Amino acid sequence: MELSAFDLHGKVALITGGAHGIGFSIAEGMARCGAKVCFNCSSQSSYEKGVAAYQAAGIDAHGYIADVTDWAAVQAMVARIKQDVGPVDILVNNAGIIQRKPMLETDTEDFRKVLDVHIVGAFNCSKAVLPDMIQKRAGKIINICSMMSELGRETVSGYAAAKGGLKMLTKNIASEFGGYNIQCNGMGPGYIATPQTAPLRERQPDGSRSPFDAFIISKTPAGRWGEAEDMVGPCVFLASDASNFVNGQILYADGGILAYLGHQPQ
Repeated sequence: MELSAFDLHGKVALITGGAHGIGFSIAEGMARCGAKVCFNCSSQSSYEKGVAAYQAAGIDAHGYIADVTDWAAVQAMVARIKQDVGPVDILVNNAGIIQRKPMLETDTEDFRKVLDVHIVGAFNCSKAVLPDMIQKRAGKIINICSMMSELGRETVSGYAAAKGGLKMLTKNIASEFGGYNIQCNGMGPGYIATPQTAPLRERQPDGSRSPFDAFIISKTPAGRWGEAEDMVGPCVFLASDASNFVNGQILYADGGILAYLGHQPQ
């Protein structure tokens, strides 16, 4: 295989929730591989921070504000992108939220909101870009799944349900549109060192790891938290021609957590 199979020049990539964190790193990586990057966010403040971050990275990105759970807003956003840059070739459904509460303390509306952002948002954005992909008989949809697509954990009932649903939406899109040379796959990050997880990694007063930090390290064969940059390679692969016969799969970039039972008791 030629290295050019990983080249994204001439491709238009839309990354939802792409103003910061993992979404920003994925967008930055795709831009370095030649893609024209469009990012979505849900607020003016996030948009402004995103624009500043892309400018600082030397990337000419196009930003759009839209609530991914609002079908009309998503339709309008994708139409604007088509007018401004061109039809979307690569969609990364990265927008998401998490609420950490015990299930019995979680309101139904809060549970539903998490599902709406992850599942309805991915459905809306995919539905909006698919007609152009069908017409061109080419397209890549990457859904950002999670280890919670496979495993449960206390306090994240909504997030786990949403990520499990997103895994199956991935497989269904692959099944329904594979005949048009459209590939839909998922990428599942492990525990990633981001500003949002920084409190979980703070050292104890004696310099030791916090209990949760130590737990994650003990469960990860790589022996470390992932970095946002670790997510770039898998997504570039799934966005490129190198993955043209990969469809309906979930690629976990988790340092080996899902493959590992843990240390044998001494």
